[in-house]
Amino acid sequence: MNEILRQEKKFLITLQQYYEFSHIFSKILSLDSHSHGDGYEIRSLYFDSLDDRDFHEKEDGIELRRKIRMRTYGADTPFAMLEMKQKQGQLQKKRSLKMKREDAEALILGNYSVLLKYSEPFAAECYAIMNMYCYRPVCIVSYHRKAFVAKENKIRITFDHHIVANESDFQIFSSKLNQYPVLDPYLVVLEVKYNGFLLSYIKDVINTIDKSELSVSKYCLGRSIRKHYLF
Repeated sequence: MNEILRQEKKFLITLQQYYEFSHIFSKILSLDSHSHGDGYEIRSLYFDSLDDRDFHEKEDGIELRRKIRMRTYGADTPFAMLEMKQKQGQLQKKRSLKMKREDAEALILGNYSVLLKYSEPFAAECYAIMNMYCYRPVCIVSYHRKAFVAKENKIRITFDHHIVANESDFQIFSSKLNQYPVLDPYLVVLEVKYNGFLLSYIKDVINTIDKSELSVSKYCLGRSIRKHYLF
């Protein structure tokens, strides 16, 4: 089980700004080992309770909240990461459990007992929460990510673009997943993640962004059709 506690800042920038800042960061930071070209694919399958508790807490800006998701890196990924993100004031706590592909597929179908096969306490916690609040799959969000890293304070700068979603097909490993855009393709989500404090030379670059920090939730974007357009 992996655990990360860090600060996260998000900005919505244009595609032109993405290329400009990507070029700048390529000169001062290291490219993430998974990144090539315009980045690598990420798929996130989000779970929520029957009353969509996590969605509404995010929309309402509740200070202490969580979300549970399963993450893969394309249809051919031989495993999945079950993750829980918890908002704690300015900090984000993320815990993750690496699962076998067959166990992940069983979890998607509602067989939460597969979590009991793992010895980590985090697996038992997810099992209890998902059963207690009747969690079920609600949407898949996919996008491409280009990431830069600095070893100091575990800094990560990520650019997420071409964000698409699906609220009816939850086969996260499918090569024929039908998804639709949920964000203007000319917009990019920039995330700045770090522990402790942000190094000054990186902060100087971020401060040149002519935009205020804002909350851009890919999960809420993924629920946009069912929550905002269906009655």
